[in-house]
Amino acid sequence: MQRIEISKTFPFSVDKLFDFLSDHENLELIFAPAKIKRIKDGQDSPNGVGSTRKMQILIAPPFEETVTKVVPNERIEYTITKGSPLKHHKGIMRFSEAANGGSQLDYTIEFEGKLPLIGPIIKAGLGQGIRRGLNKLKL
Repeated sequence: MQRIEISKTFPFSVDKLFDFLSDHENLELIFAPAKIKRIKDGQDSPNGVGSTRKMQILIAPPFEETVTKVVPNERIEYTITKGSPLKHHKGIMRFSEAANGGSQLDYTIEFEGKLPLIGPIIKAGLGQGIRRGLNKLKL
């Protein structure tokens, strides 16, 4: 099992950070150069539980992620549901207030590769890419 753990503090409020990261299309900034499009609305809101996004990263085949849990301003959970070289995938974004009045994001992604060596390779690139994207975030 591969595990990526990212913790980052931001100078803006929890609700602004949550609102931005809960919108599927905004994740293109975090997962650049991925192209992301919401293809199914959620049960209670467009980006809520049950909503699905299609992701295309460079020349790799597209895959889909589905939101499985949302607690406003606290937590978003999702999993890959179609077309990926990964299995047992789970992403969790946890939001909290930071001591400086800003916000804290604790982001964990766990997965296994379907083929040998895929997991460690994806872990290295994905972790680095997400950190780079989060560093560019300005709200």
